[in-house]
Amino acid sequence: MGISLSYLDMLLDNLEEGVLLLDKDRKVLSINQSATSMLGQESESIVSSLCPSIFRGSACARECESRGYCSLMQPKAQANKVQSIAIKRPDGSLLSLRMWAMSFPPEEEARCAVILRDCTREKELEDEASERLRLGGLIGRSNVMRELFQHILRAAASEATVLISGESGTGKELVARALHENSSRANGPYIRVHCAALAETLLESELFGHARGAFTGATSARAGRFEAADGGTLLLDEIGEISPSIQVKLLRVLQEREVERLGENQPRKVDVRILAATHKDLSAMVEAGEFRADLYYRLRVLPLRTPALRERREDISLLASQQLGNLSARYNRGEVKLAWNTLELLESYDWPGNVRELVNALEYALVHSEGSTILPHHLPPEIQDIAARQMSTGKEGATPQAIPIRFTNYYQAPPAATDEKAAIENALRQTGGNKAAAAKALGMSRTTLWKRLKEYGLLAGEDTA
Repeated sequence: MGISLSYLDMLLDNLEEGVLLLDKDRKVLSINQSATSMLGQESESIVSSLCPSIFRGSACARECESRGYCSLMQPKAQANKVQSIAIKRPDGSLLSLRMWAMSFPPEEEARCAVILRDCTREKELEDEASERLRLGGLIGRSNVMRELFQHILRAAASEATVLISGESGTGKELVARALHENSSRANGPYIRVHCAALAETLLESELFGHARGAFTGATSARAGRFEAADGGTLLLDEIGEISPSIQVKLLRVLQEREVERLGENQPRKVDVRILAATHKDLSAMVEAGEFRADLYYRLRVLPLRTPALRERREDISLLASQQLGNLSARYNRGEVKLAWNTLELLESYDWPGNVRELVNALEYALVHSEGSTILPHHLPPEIQDIAARQMSTGKEGATPQAIPIRFTNYYQAPPAATDEKAAIENALRQTGGNKAAAAKALGMSRTTLWKRLKEYGLLAGEDTA
């Protein structure tokens, strides 16, 4: 039975994606309303046009024009190959699209469907993320963090469930907050449930609520966290800790989008975006029979992974500066800085406790310091010892020992400026006068190094104009 174009038109006009139906000669037979809206043209001006003329300039159109036929209509065509393209609309605005196609049998009048998805907003957010150092409470300039920012903003634009995985202390809850704050639900409630902190009976009541008299002590009805998060976002933190019976009930909520309070038979509809976080390997738990496979796949529609701090060492100076500023304000210490060799230690340590351990180490150092500079011997002993061994043995991933580390009280007496001048002179000797290399070793920008050289009179014989 042939495909009725009138029936297809009615069906396709109800889709969010844009769809163009092409005949064997690549002419547009039909276009749905979403596609005309994306392209900024009336359907009359597009129908009967050649497909490559609509997407002129894209790789797909160039290939189509050079060959004289559409490769997607060939018997061995690669179906559903997604391309990212940008086209200019008649009003001069630029449209970013994801485009793919599927072919129909040769006997059909419509031989191919070109499918379009508008990703202009996603592209704007990705471009913004590639330039930023911060997203919500997250901070970083490393490639892995820039990629994470992009993934967060892309995921925030959807309603899909997100599974956030990563080691303890990597900021999974900060990722969840960033997802909520950059979503269409930002004005709605954001509710977090720490699944590992509650016993099974308490967790069930917390999540789904209970009726009056449902159990001993239930003197009044109470809404659960799902109902409290209606219209917003619910984070299920440490999802790997929930029991099999809670897993079953949670799966039903994800499928039906409704909850039943304990002691009730009445389902209540909820409009909630679900985020889940875990430091456990859920896929391994599924294989071991400790976590339901159907729930796992329901949760990981959009998986996100938070990188360990040792995977983004270039962010340590940025994180340490930010956290030290917060701690200094809390302790009323005024401005406190990290000495250059202290920063070397921080960057060489593996941080098994990740950012949380870094914050604790900085607080320890602040408590044990007296002046305005954090020196190596102020850090916790395990960081001094382990980092020193890493740097002396040249462990992979550790910062090379370009400048000697000194574990003495020498740096307590001289003022910070004298200490910094000596460090700069030492760095220049170690790098043979290479200022770019010296700036990198000192953990400062070349502009800052140049200012310090002028300030300390270390530019003798050089043109300072």
